[in-house]
This record gives sequence, C-alpha cells and structure tokens, in this order.
Amino acid sequence: MEEKILQAVTLDFILTGLLCGVLLGFVLQRGRLCMNSAFRDIIFMKDFIMFRAFLLALGVMIVGANYLNDIGIIELKPQSFYPLANIIGGYLFGIGMVIAGGCGSGVTYRIGEGSIGAVSAFLGFFLGAGLTIEGVLSPLYRALRSVKLEIAGKANATLWEPFGDTMTTKWAVIAIVTVGILLFILKAKPFSFGKQKGFYWSITGALVGLIGIFTFWASQNWGGGFARGMNFTTPTAELFYTIFNNNAKSMFFPMVQMGPVTVTWAEFFVIGTPIGALISAKILKEFSWKWPPTKEALTVFAGGVLMGFSGITGGGCNIGQGLTGVCTLSIGSISALIAMILGNWTMVYFKFIKPMNE
Repeated sequence: MEEKILQAVTLDFILTGLLCGVLLGFVLQRGRLCMNSAFRDIIFMKDFIMFRAFLLALGVMIVGANYLNDIGIIELKPQSFYPLANIIGGYLFGIGMVIAGGCGSGVTYRIGEGSIGAVSAFLGFFLGAGLTIEGVLSPLYRALRSVKLEIAGKANATLWEPFGDTMTTKWAVIAIVTVGILLFILKAKPFSFGKQKGFYWSITGALVGLIGIFTFWASQNWGGGFARGMNFTTPTAELFYTIFNNNAKSMFFPMVQMGPVTVTWAEFFVIGTPIGALISAKILKEFSWKWPPTKEALTVFAGGVLMGFSGITGGGCNIGQGLTGVCTLSIGSISALIAMILGNWTMVYFKFIKPMNE
C-alpha cells in the first residue's frame, strides 16, 4: 500500500489528537486503570474489579461505535485475521506486560506520574515497535503476518458474520455480548461509588469507553478521514520513524507534512496521554519522581521491547486490539486479546505465583 500524505498539518489535526490523549491519560491515572493489573489480578489476587472496568469500557465502545458506524457518522474497519501474528503476538504481548510492569497505555500514562521505570519501559516499547516495522525485527514480523485466514469469505471477518451478514444478526450478537458483560459487571455493585481519592472503577470504565467512541469520531473528522480510534503501538512506531527518519512511515493511516517531517494524528494522541496523566497526578498530589534500581530499569526496558515487537506483530496493544479492535468484533482482534490475557497469566504464574508456592 502506498503512503498517503495529505496537505500540511493543521491546528485542528494537532489539538484534537492531543485532546483525546489528554482525556484518556487523565482518566487512566485518576482511575488507576492498567490492563496488566486488570488481567493479572484475576489469577494472582482473585480480584475482578479492574477487569470489570475494562469490560465496561469495551461494552460501551461496542454499542456506541457500532451504532455510529451504522448511521454513517464513523466508518469502522475491522482488522484482518492473521492467526499466527494475532495469537503469537498477543501471547508475547501479555508476557511483555508483566515483565515491563505495565501495559502499553499503563507505562505511557505513568510517565505523567514521574515514574522513571515507566520511562524505561516506554523507551523499550518505542524501540521495539520502531525496529519491527522496517528494522532488524521486520523479517520475523513479516513471516508471522504472511498467513492470513478468511472466515465466511472475508479476511477481516467479524464475530457475527459466520452466522449471517445482516444487520439483525449483527445486533443480535452485539446484544448477547453486551448483556453478558452487563450481567458480569452488575455483580460488583457498579453504582456504589462511596468516597475515594480517584475515580470509582465503573466511572473509569464508562469514561474510557466514551473517550474511545469520541476518539473514533475525532480521528475520522480531524485526523485525515480514518476512524483510527485509541491505540499506542503503531503510533509509537510512527513517532520513532518521525524522530529518526523524518517520516512516520505509516502504510495504513493518513500522514501530514509538518515542516520537514511527516506525522500522523495518533502520534499526538500518544504524546497527549502522559500530559493528561500529569494533570491528574498534580491535582491529586500524586506526582513524584520515582527512580527504580538499575536492574529493574533494564528488566522493564526489555519487557517494553517485547511489547513493541509483539504489539506491532499482533496488530495492536491492550488498547489498540483489546478495546479499539475488539469493539468492532473483529475475529482477529478477539483472538489477539484472548492470547494477550493467556500470555499475561503465564508470566504472572512464573514470576509471582510459582515462587510463592515453592
């Protein structure tokens, strides 16, 4: 696919990208939502609270984004199913999250809290994503992405299409999925807010879902005509190439010229996320510089590199696939998310549970 370079960058292009990132970073910090913790706590602490917040965000996005798509306000583009890349990439990303001490969005927003460990993990994420597109990791990436599977005659099949490609079938499947999510969420008293410093888990989940819908709309209207939504892995790679090559090298998403460099809308989204977290952390008086031991900094850096490679390979991170991709009900995205959770649980077992049992 040829690169699509639009006209010169506009203020709307920059500000809307930053705004969406700032909003997400603010809510993630205020709600302490990290998918690594959400997945990890299920088997390590038998705690489902953050996972419920994640599912609530997903449910809101499934209904809201598909409704806007069907009435023509946005155009959702489900990802194709690359079985090897989605499953292996997703599984390795889940492992990388545990090693890095946070997911793609988690390490990004924690930069805004002053965590140098998160900076180290993000730098690894930044490097791994960049080197996977056209660097030394690209042969493995391309090999895993060489296998594409069609279901119901489509490479980018969605969950309802094996049962019929009609609007009735689509919304019947959406209803089953969202009712299941709702029933699971209601077990944890989502309306019992109480008093606490940050956002209650249900408020956090609902707001992340609404921001996800808004980001679809904003990216389509101001980001070059593509409803890209929330994501971190590919934009981080694009930022890598903008910095080191003056060209974001996006083969799928619109780029614009900004002086001597080309950029994408989502690069500003990534930049805005730690800014939003910083604003929240400052208000809550939770900002402080936190310096990890050297060994820990190197470990989380390695985890970040693994997340960068596997996120690009698997088609996205915990946000890009886990929310933005899965809300389209893409079979490829759903496969990547399931593999991500299993990878997380595998590493949690070997890093935390097994040593405690010995």
